[in-house]
Amino acid sequence: MKIIKSKGPEIFDIELEKALLAKNRSLAKANKKRFDRSKILAIDIMGSIGSGKTTLIKAILKKLGIGKKVAVIAGDLTTSIDAERIEVEGAHVVQVNTGKECHLDANLIHQAIDRLKLDGVKLLFIENVGNLICPGEFPLGAHKRLVVTSVTEGPYMIVKHPYIFREADVIVLNKIDLAKAMKVNPSQLQKDAKKINPNAPFIRINALSGIGIPKVINALGLKT
Repeated sequence: MKIIKSKGPEIFDIELEKALLAKNRSLAKANKKRFDRSKILAIDIMGSIGSGKTTLIKAILKKLGIGKKVAVIAGDLTTSIDAERIEVEGAHVVQVNTGKECHLDANLIHQAIDRLKLDGVKLLFIENVGNLICPGEFPLGAHKRLVVTSVTEGPYMIVKHPYIFREADVIVLNKIDLAKAMKVNPSQLQKDAKKINPNAPFIRINALSGIGIPKVINALGLKT
């Protein structure tokens, strides 16, 4: 088998990317300071399309039962479907549509914060756009980053996307009830995750039924 590797982008492109990432990191730090001033715990929820990000947030909100003390920034390309699903749980939700962009960035979060009613809010979830590549490079200013993957994404999802899992504070494996049907070994996925990020808790859940949700809440340092 022959493996072809790219020689890399032009120098101009490298410099442009470095400047872009540096600007984002600066804005992310500003966002975090703003959260700290308001005593808000911000959590960035990342994962691919269909992994269960929205369902996980809904399950956590149901378990916490703290209503308007929670705000959610919902990222999506064009729709407000996920925002509407989350709003049912009583949280204040702001929708951010990115168009063709495959991730949220710190500037978009800065704008979304301006639209949020932060008074009384203690917890902020940021649901990133469904993608396992781009979001990892763009911190948003959140205190913690959680990555959701699921057994329906196959046995190689973690090893093929190491960078985003390396950035995670918590790793969640969703839809464990379907592992046998999908012929996926959760223990092997956990081993893969531990090789990439030995410090992040690896939690198996079924977000629809609520299995494992208390462990996620505990790993995030939240209180019921």
